[in-house]
Amino acid sequence: MALGAKKNYWLLSAFFFFYFFTWSSCMALFSIWLGQDIQLSGASTGIIFSANAIFALIMQPLYGVISDKIGLKKHILWFIAGLLVLSGPFFIYVYGPLLKYNVLLGAIVGGVYLGAAFQAGCGAVESYIEKIGRKCDFEYGKSRMWGSLGWAAATFFAGQLFNINPNINFWIASGSAICLVIILLLMKIDLTSSASEGEQQEPIKMKDVFGLLKLKKFWFFVVYVLGVVCFYSVYDQQFPIYYSSLFDSVASGNQIYGYLNSFQVFLEAGMMFAAPFIVNKIGAKRALIFAGFVMSVRIIGSGLAFEPIGISCMKLLHALELPIMLIAVFKYLAQNFDNRLSSTLYLVGFQFSNAIAAAFFSPVFGKLYDSIGFSKVYFIIGGIVLTFNIISYFTLINDKKSEATAKLQQTA
Repeated sequence: MALGAKKNYWLLSAFFFFYFFTWSSCMALFSIWLGQDIQLSGASTGIIFSANAIFALIMQPLYGVISDKIGLKKHILWFIAGLLVLSGPFFIYVYGPLLKYNVLLGAIVGGVYLGAAFQAGCGAVESYIEKIGRKCDFEYGKSRMWGSLGWAAATFFAGQLFNINPNINFWIASGSAICLVIILLLMKIDLTSSASEGEQQEPIKMKDVFGLLKLKKFWFFVVYVLGVVCFYSVYDQQFPIYYSSLFDSVASGNQIYGYLNSFQVFLEAGMMFAAPFIVNKIGAKRALIFAGFVMSVRIIGSGLAFEPIGISCMKLLHALELPIMLIAVFKYLAQNFDNRLSSTLYLVGFQFSNAIAAAFFSPVFGKLYDSIGFSKVYFIIGGIVLTFNIISYFTLINDKKSEATAKLQQTA
């Protein structure tokens, strides 16, 4: 790795760290904040998550197309960093009071901000850094690992700080975001490298983007996202509320959840480092199917566990599932689609499809949490994930062609 490329690797890894640190400070205990501090019901919380998903799906295609058009320019990263610097004042003085005054109004305003900063913003950040990784010859997973460490570092203290005052976490988020601004000032990207590598020799046109909609393999991938991936967020949205309810006091549940989530993300960081090796070994399609199977086991197992130790073990399976799925998604898209559209594919085919399903299912399952209880809903979600994972085994593209290509590249 050249000196300039190595510098960019460390700067982008630091960007991942502080981006996820900021995100975790705001959102790791988001559902607990809504339920305990804002005092919303499960149904109202479902509306909030639905609004977040709706505005995210509006912004994801925009981020994707703009990102592919501007290439390696940092405009989107600057926009997201600016939003995050304002996260503390937004949550404390705008979002919280609006939700208490009118849930629907608060959901709309919050959806715009959270969609741009986190739900859609995360995909834009991940896609940008994955592009740099391909150009600077470093594995995306090794850089993304630092994001997991950032999330874990913030979450470790989040439960304790929440019990003191939830606003502390929001102020810490704004402080962390200032580091993102400093990193962007230090980072220098060679904008001519993309042309020399041939990835963007031809400018992207809208017909290229809409051409994806005509591809059967694109829709089969979307089916996997809608039937498997999206239920991860539906399951995870109100999981902290259920987890804390299993303890003698809600305060102790909040604190222990913070420790557990932090430990889980530390494990996730280690798996993020190992995931590229695993995915390269078994192939992108098999990795996607394996991750989907682990997800179904985790969700169904959460319905079977009625005590803290069992539910904690199910939560920790996330550390195995997410890194493999995330790396496999990027590799699957790179192997089977036009790399000039990598951001559009990730933000539309993966993130956008995920957001559509979450927008529809969040209020539905929010009401089910209230009416039939968490454990029964987890059985339903886990069954859906397992069913679609089996379907995707037969519809996703096999890795034979990509493996042959890899061998040719190694001998070249």
